[in-house]
Amino acid sequence: MKSKPKLNMDKIATTLGAERRGKAEAGGGYFGAMQLIAQVEARFRAPSGGGRSTDPEWTERRLVPLAPKSLARLERIAESIHDKGGPVVAPLQVAALLLERATEEVNDEAIEVLAKAKAS
Repeated sequence: MKSKPKLNMDKIATTLGAERRGKAEAGGGYFGAMQLIAQVEARFRAPSGGGRSTDPEWTERRLVPLAPKSLARLERIAESIHDKGGPVVAPLQVAALLLERATEEVNDEAIEVLAKAKAS
């Protein structure tokens, strides 16, 4: 069987008169939810001794205060992940994934803007 040729994304962008700027990520809505499900499925593993699947790289455990409204939303998201064929996840596991994603998106410029806004 013949394999498909690899797409040259740089050539496609140039032909379309575009500029490649990096990887696009879904933020919210349907595509964001599907991305979250894919991330859960890719990262979570069942512990060897049994129990709920989790990310093996998570070694720190902290208490995070939440408003009841936020916890209810996380519960609905966790339930939705399972309903769409994903694994059973706890609401705070979803919170941990979302927190990781949010911290990756914050750059030094955003921190400076936040610090200046807080100072004034």
